Amino acid sequence: MNYFMPTRLFAESDCIEKHRDALAALGTSCVIVTEATASKASGALADAQSALKACGIKNFVWDGVTANPPVASCIEAGRLAAQKGAEFVLGIGGGSSLDAAKAVAVFAANPELDESGFYGMAWERDPLPIALVGTTAGTGSEVTKVSVLTDSAARKHSIHDDRLYATVAFGDSRHTHTCPAAVTLSCGVDVIAHATEAYFSHKADEISRAFSVRAIRLAAAPLAAAAAGKELSADERRDLYEASILGGLAINTCGTCFPHNVGYYLTENYGVPHGFACAVFLPAMLELVREFDAAYAEAFYDEIGVDESSFVQLVKSCVPAYDFAMTEAEIDAALPRWHNNGSVNNTRARVDVNTIRATLLSLFVR
Repeated sequence: MNYFMPTRLFAESDCIEKHRDALAALGTSCVIVTEATASKASGALADAQSALKACGIKNFVWDGVTANPPVASCIEAGRLAAQKGAEFVLGIGGGSSLDAAKAVAVFAANPELDESGFYGMAWERDPLPIALVGTTAGTGSEVTKVSVLTDSAARKHSIHDDRLYATVAFGDSRHTHTCPAAVTLSCGVDVIAHATEAYFSHKADEISRAFSVRAIRLAAAPLAAAAAGKELSADERRDLYEASILGGLAINTCGTCFPHNVGYYLTENYGVPHGFACAVFLPAMLELVREFDAAYAEAFYDEIGVDESSFVQLVKSCVPAYDFAMTEAEIDAALPRWHNNGSVNNTRARVDVNTIRATLLSLFVR
């Protein structure tokens, strides 16, 4: 076992107010990094600003986060934070806002940094301290050292660095109640992707597998209800959010496998939301891992308490039907990005560019 996660996590109702002293310990001024509407609708922004005010912490809001946030916008926000003398960064929102906040913390401490320096980890100074408030049940970014951003060539890339861990993270599942149905479903199936991919990672161990199994057991019922178009109860929202955190703890150790990285391609080129884009490839991965080690795969289904057919059906029920098509030439042109790719190599199966080509052909060539 090899486990490290230094973030102080508070996950309960009213956790920001109850534990606001954790914010006071970070500094006397901060930039809030968020998107334009959802953090307000959820109540998370108001709760955070109330806690900051009670602690005497000055704050200003940068609400320019968009889905799949570009590095360029994080540079802009980071330089603004440096100009205003922010002492820490508070990210509020779903995965895009939390990942952007981590990057803003880097650029605020290194305002001269450009995109290449960011990805090259040429950070002269450590990032500003980071606090995070989650408002979706999906990415688990609250507890990871990962930031996924879109570069100037419109390609999604992840960076991993211990300096990107939040000092403190707050998870009040009530802040997820206002998520639209499609967001709940896409984020929820991302939880399943995280937990499943982590279980079938070459880096999986006893701790990570425990996180994976518990995440799936918590997420399965509310996710099935969401896929059936039902309104989730507060308890179901809580279970889904806790599953998201557990999925984040799992990939924090293991990373993800090929569904995530190949899923980026669908998001970049076809606008498929991240969770759906990953889930598209989960059934194919499950076939491959069973062929590679049937006993290990069977242990997975035994532990989650769902047979393979039912689990695959759950995943498929969450993903909308997409009518776009690819050509063989397009697929062949994309294949080099997955040659010797870390997520591909991380998969506990026999996977290479030829496998990915066959998967894309079967799914998207009409």
